[in-house]
Amino acid sequence: MTHVLIAGCGYVGTALGVRLAAEGHVVWGLQRHPEVLPPNIRPLEADLTAPETLRGLPPGLHFVFFTAAPSGFDEGEYQAIYVDGLRHLLDALQAQRQQPRRVFFTSSTAVYAQTEGDWVDEESPTEPVHFSGIRMLEAERVLRHGSFPATVLRLGGVYGPGRERLIERVRQGNVVCAEGPPVYTNRIHRDDCAGALQHLMILPQPDQLYIGVDHEPAGESEVLRWLATELGLPPPRVVRSPDPVPRRPRGNKRCRNTKLVDSGYVFRYPTFREGYGEMLGGTGA
Repeated sequence: MTHVLIAGCGYVGTALGVRLAAEGHVVWGLQRHPEVLPPNIRPLEADLTAPETLRGLPPGLHFVFFTAAPSGFDEGEYQAIYVDGLRHLLDALQAQRQQPRRVFFTSSTAVYAQTEGDWVDEESPTEPVHFSGIRMLEAERVLRHGSFPATVLRLGGVYGPGRERLIERVRQGNVVCAEGPPVYTNRIHRDDCAGALQHLMILPQPDQLYIGVDHEPAGESEVLRWLATELGLPPPRVVRSPDPVPRRPRGNKRCRNTKLVDSGYVFRYPTFREGYGEMLGGTGA
């Protein structure tokens, strides 16, 4: 019987835990408020930012997943959760003489700073300029220099049930499309995040790094127009320079998932159309 710890068992971690528990694995979900977890995930109340709360981890862990996410989008939160929190967990595992077969860490494609629509893969340069990518890359180094076999999955923008903000913005007419070349976005449905992690866990020898995105990097305007059409709304207005178009610090790149697919993972939602289509109650066609 395989014993699994999911540290930071939130949006992605809970979906993963439900899958693994359904397969007969013993799954613990580490959270500050574990009472919200489904009944088939064993609750473990602890705080990754408070190392003293990590002294009583379940013994005999075979696999550990770090799927935590900060409560706010600021550098202090990223440092506390991803860098310090991961270090605290690894230290606790070592202090308790745990010998997990592998530790998995959900990182981010924010570590890539390419801005001209470049294609990137696991071998591409990582030279982030925003704190989100900088801190994620630092956390990856913490994991890589740790004592346990480890695998990093760099996720694109995670969406899925309960994350309908973009749909609501389109519905309310609070989006615009930028004139000019596409600004590429990279997405992955929550269920494919969980599915990919589950898949990597059962591989005999997973590699140290994979990119977790769906098959189609999509221009932001293309996604907005598609959603508007599916909602039966007119297309968002086009903003021409010098009108300001809000930009997130994610850059403009196209991430390849070839390595993950070649490892044998089959996506449930290969593009944003299937994922958002199901959320909208349609086929996504």
